[in-house]
Amino acid sequence: MTSMVISPGATPEATARGATIAQTLAQFASSLRSEDIPSPVLERAKYLILDSIGIAHASTHYDFAHRALSAVTELSAGLGDMPVIGLPHRLLPRDAMLMNGILVHGLDYDDTHAAGVIHATASCFPCSMGVGSQLGSSGLDMLSAYVIGMEAGTRLGAVAKGGFHQIGFHPTGLVGAFSCALIAGRLYGMTAQQMAMAQGITLSVGSGSLEFLQDGAWTKRMHPGWAAVAGSTAASLARHGFVGPREAYEGRFGLYASHLGQYAGNIDLGLATAGLGSTWEVSKVTVKPIPACHFTHACADAAAILREKHGLKLADIKSVRALVPAEVVKTVCEPVATKQKPQNSYDAQFSIPYIVATALVHGSFGLQHLEDSALADPAVLALAKNVHYEVDPASPFPKYYSGEVIVTTKDGRELRHREEVNRGAADRPISNADVEKKFMENATLAVSRSRAGEIRDLVLSLDRLADTAELSEGLAARG
Repeated sequence: MTSMVISPGATPEATARGATIAQTLAQFASSLRSEDIPSPVLERAKYLILDSIGIAHASTHYDFAHRALSAVTELSAGLGDMPVIGLPHRLLPRDAMLMNGILVHGLDYDDTHAAGVIHATASCFPCSMGVGSQLGSSGLDMLSAYVIGMEAGTRLGAVAKGGFHQIGFHPTGLVGAFSCALIAGRLYGMTAQQMAMAQGITLSVGSGSLEFLQDGAWTKRMHPGWAAVAGSTAASLARHGFVGPREAYEGRFGLYASHLGQYAGNIDLGLATAGLGSTWEVSKVTVKPIPACHFTHACADAAAILREKHGLKLADIKSVRALVPAEVVKTVCEPVATKQKPQNSYDAQFSIPYIVATALVHGSFGLQHLEDSALADPAVLALAKNVHYEVDPASPFPKYYSGEVIVTTKDGRELRHREEVNRGAADRPISNADVEKKFMENATLAVSRSRAGEIRDLVLSLDRLADTAELSEGLAARG
């Protein structure tokens, strides 16, 4: 398939002479055949979904999940029949998509596309499973729609070159809604024209604010599920003839002009459609080895390596410097006071000082370090006060989320370690076998090992299921 490239700063007059980005993405979504997707891409897609399902099960242990469930159950008013992952509840389809998105993204342990700076599976999977189950789509059709959404969303995120975060928008929610409009459109069997219109409608309903970074609020957790709700709603409206704007992306008040402010001049609109059908971004999606914002991983690993290599003890350390990309400072380094003393677990997951201090004290960072007792650990908090950040002038962001940790010891030594390519990056991937291991570790926090094995086998046979409902029913809690 030939992709259309739109140059940065393209005017409505210029794009009117050819296909818009929305039309190009819609044509791709409507015409791509399942057999055109390479087998390794479909296989990796199943493992990305498996990873998200394991995280969703682990999330069922946390308060945020049950408070969210109470709210969406009230909204469904007992009328729905769509299962929720790992829980014995049934909701209306859109409410189930919202809830499943919250479970997948709630622990910030889900996958990331580096260039797009987006957690794409967290919206694409709940949407594809929800709409596919509702329509009785085959597992292969659902998987193909998921891949289409991932290919579109990662590219749309990459256009901004990290600019959404600088303004305060969360692309996982904002861009994810457009992905989900295409997913729903594909499963509904909509025409390319209808899917282009759906993206225009999505422009008015996609959302996601980063204000949660100020105080560790829970709102980020709902962004992907809300994207699934927004995108599927937009698709349904377009399917029934509701009219949306034509230039959802490149228009005068399109996505990038309206959401990037002074960073709008840095975009590359050509990335939105480059390589469609030939370069598969699903293969570049990275699985997280650490339950925290991906921007912190390199520093977390660097700190753990320094501790092990030099036998560091807390009493040895005078101060710590963490070198990070300039683009991530607002997310994981500021405001300094709350980063050095996180107010809750979500605050901690976006804190370079806390995560680096934890890795230096304990040698790793895991879910156990998000418990209330860990957040109050006096040794970690004392060290976190002495962890300071600096902008890394050699950062390759957004290709890699690099990080370097420099420890100054009380006896005058300066110890440093750099992770240029973060673990799990496209050039340093987590294997399918390791994804399966991570799934089992997360899923068995909620179910028996044998039950987790059943779920694993079901997910890995997704492309052979006659009805996507077999998957959604198979993920529901028993009893």
